[in-house]
Parts: sequence; structure tokens; C-alpha cells
Amino acid sequence: MSSAVQFCAWIAQATPGDQFVYHRGLLALDASDCSQSFTGPARRELSRLAHRAWWAAEQRLVHLVQRRNGPDDFSYIAIARWHAGQIPQPLSSVLLKEVTS
Repeated sequence: MSSAVQFCAWIAQATPGDQFVYHRGLLALDASDCSQSFTGPARRELSRLAHRAWWAAEQRLVHLVQRRNGPDDFSYIAIARWHAGQIPQPLSSVLLKEVTS
């Protein structure tokens, strides 16, 4: 399982079109309190990762897409939109602003 830290590290070095599969399963269920597949710390980390992916999409750093693999089985994929050098402000300041707010 990927972590929010790994996801942020990937964003920092990704070039447009690079892909990162950040979860496989049924994210809404797996990250919820009802999850039987993920419990305790693993579920909390998955929730942090999902929120970080959503935040990155809101910041226009990635596109978020899903690929259906089968019933209740999806790949959740982030596709890089910007190279770190193309972001209008330094990536570190964007990430720092998110952490402190």
C-alpha cells in the first residue's frame, strides 16, 4: 500500500503524463470505518492518501481517474499534470501551506 508521503514524493518528481496507482480496491469502502480489508493505522493512512490525492487534483497537480478491473475492484490513478518546475509557485510552499492550514 502506498502512503501519503510516497504520493507527495512522486508528485515532486513526476513529469506530465506519469501515472501513480495509489489504491486498488473500492476506495470509499476501504477508507471507511466499515472496512473489513483495512483497519486501524492502515485505514487511516489510506484515508490520508485519498485526501492528499484529492487535494493534489484541486491544486491542478494531477488528474484523478479510475480503471475498473472487475466487480468492486478499481485502480485509482493519479496522472501528473505539471512538472514541479512548471508550477507557478514552489511546490514546497504549496505543500507547506496545506500542512499548516
